[in-house]
Amino acid sequence: MNDAAIHRRGLMLVLSSPSGAGKSSIARTLLETEPQLAMSVSATTRAPRPGEVDGKDYHFIDIERMKGMIDQGAFLEHAKVFDNYYGTPRAPVEAALTSGKDVLFDIDWQGTQQVAANARADLVTVFVLPPSVEELEKRLRERGQDSEEVVAKRMGKAADEMSHWPEYDYVIVNRDLDVSIASVKAILSAERLKRFRQVGMADFVNKLRGA
Repeated sequence: MNDAAIHRRGLMLVLSSPSGAGKSSIARTLLETEPQLAMSVSATTRAPRPGEVDGKDYHFIDIERMKGMIDQGAFLEHAKVFDNYYGTPRAPVEAALTSGKDVLFDIDWQGTQQVAANARADLVTVFVLPPSVEELEKRLRERGQDSEEVVAKRMGKAADEMSHWPEYDYVIVNRDLDVSIASVKAILSAERLKRFRQVGMADFVNKLRGA
């Protein structure tokens, strides 16, 4: 009897951090090395940017449909950013979890609170902190993507974002990227083994007992 046949319910893995703490690098490596993990695809009312693919980068929908889905409770979390709406559709995530797949979320603390209110049992949350404020500012500048004004705004926002660390299940200080990736992988491994997620375990044990 092969225990690989035991069915497991998937989990939702949330990674949050201030911009520049290394969350995107961790997420990228996880997606490349964890075949059971897929990125959540958000819906948005904004227009596609050059090179973006509907259904891969975002689900691009009009505002009337978006508002209708919000009214129907079809999102795990949603927000209005400037003039556009963004949200995580519930149905594809639930389908993935039921099939035993894990779903990765790149959302902030507010989105995490919404998901927790809707599906806490399936949720595993990780907050990524920088080793210091100086290192965070250095990383933001070295990316070369933002103007001095934008860097200053990101640094100002970081203090508020970091204040929400106690709301998360796990907290990682990203001093070394490889160590941080290994830590998140360890979290994934342990959470996948939680008894309540191994929904096929009862049948497996009954077969063992009856053998």
